[in-house]
Amino acid sequence: MAAQSLDLVIEQGKTLSRVIRWESSVRAWKAITAIGNVAPMLVTAVGHGMPDGWRAAITDVVGMIDANAGHNPPWDSELKPATYVGVDQVSFDDVSAAGFDAYVSGGYLFYYVPVSLATMTARMNIKDQIGGTELVSLTTQAGSGFVVDDTNKTITLTITAADTEAFTWTEGVYDLEMVDSSDDSVVAIFSGSITVTDEVTTS
Repeated sequence: MAAQSLDLVIEQGKTLSRVIRWESSVRAWKAITAIGNVAPMLVTAVGHGMPDGWRAAITDVVGMIDANAGHNPPWDSELKPATYVGVDQVSFDDVSAAGFDAYVSGGYLFYYVPVSLATMTARMNIKDQIGGTELVSLTTQAGSGFVVDDTNKTITLTITAADTEAFTWTEGVYDLEMVDSSDDSVVAIFSGSITVTDEVTTS
């Protein structure tokens, strides 16, 4: 699987915190049993298995057709973050279903299954250019670095304000790699540019 493109901007002297979610290529289709005419849109799909904040879309609903994605299977651009409400419910906080036609039957909650992070650590090398000089190296560690959470399926990147303040460079490139301790395999999941901007001070 090729690394996804993700460009990052760091404000010098400020903490950078970014939550990353790693989707596999495996599709999940969870049967929907109800959608409320409420805001935000509340979807019932028994045992949906989605972590909080995971991207999802709705297909094949009868009645409340405005809830359906425009394509089946949904395009990547149609997947939206969903909030975990319970083991059987999620909500789409940016969608109001209050004015939609009433839900009648059927439909699926569609998402890509999370990659297991149980044996994973993360590392990121920032260089001045591809194949160039290393500027920063980050690993799974406290402070500046990564926290890998298999329960919530999140990879949280943090670079402290003290560290960003000390940066003497303004542009770089990076790749984020996941290392599997069970077989020593390494997969690059994100790559892109990093820009460091001047701190904005207000009085």
